[in-house]
Amino acid sequence: MLFRTFSCILVFTIVLSSCRSKKNIVAKKNDTERLDTTKKTKPSATNKPNTKLPSNSSYLEVVSKYIDDYSGIAMEEMKEYGIPASITLAQGILESGAGIGQLSKKANNHFGIKCHKGWTGKRVYHDDDMEQECFRKYKDPETSFRDHSIFLTGRSRYSDLFELREDDYKAWAKGLRKAGYATDPKYPQKLIGIIERYNLSSYDNQVLGKKSKKKKHIATYSVKKGDTLYSISRKYNIDVDKLKEYNGLRSNEISIGQELYLDFVNN
Repeated sequence: MLFRTFSCILVFTIVLSSCRSKKNIVAKKNDTERLDTTKKTKPSATNKPNTKLPSNSSYLEVVSKYIDDYSGIAMEEMKEYGIPASITLAQGILESGAGIGQLSKKANNHFGIKCHKGWTGKRVYHDDDMEQECFRKYKDPETSFRDHSIFLTGRSRYSDLFELREDDYKAWAKGLRKAGYATDPKYPQKLIGIIERYNLSSYDNQVLGKKSKKKKHIATYSVKKGDTLYSISRKYNIDVDKLKEYNGLRSNEISIGQELYLDFVNN
């Protein structure tokens, strides 16, 4: 009888010790930064890109397709993490060149997120503020969107953002710059400009169940023979740099038939 009691106690001790060991191992895995999309539902591919634009597509067409492709995912991320869909989309457009930038093409990195200490995932090296900086590499754009959400919610320096209203994209844009997401002093204005240019706040309103303001259309201009950015800017009273920013142009080169967008006009 005494032997049987001792055996039961011994078995119970071994089982208890085993459970504790497993818990310790699980906790240890979380010590390093790891993108774990199994903890929360991974973004669905509702808007997953399925067609490619022609190589001669205008920047307006490129951005419009980007919004069509990823607006659904941005809204899902907003529901899950509380980050305005307008901010997510605007950052994606700005940081990835609407999905056609080098980093987004070779690494599916749509938000310019660098490796940072503790990153255990794949990586690529890309010139940014300095030469050959380390950036995170993802298996698909959807995973980049999820990591963007985890990146913002998992760092204390961004905690003040989540005290803001989810429909206050201007405060979010300024808060991102203040928290150190980007070094460009004009980063907030660029995000706000993109949001207002493409009416991205309408996606915030969809998530929040609010009615959107009347949508605006973008006035466009088809480049003709003899046109230059300067002549077009004079004709429509737009600064050349602003015109380049609107169209994602890095130089003054334009081609006949190219569609340039100018500014909003009301319906």
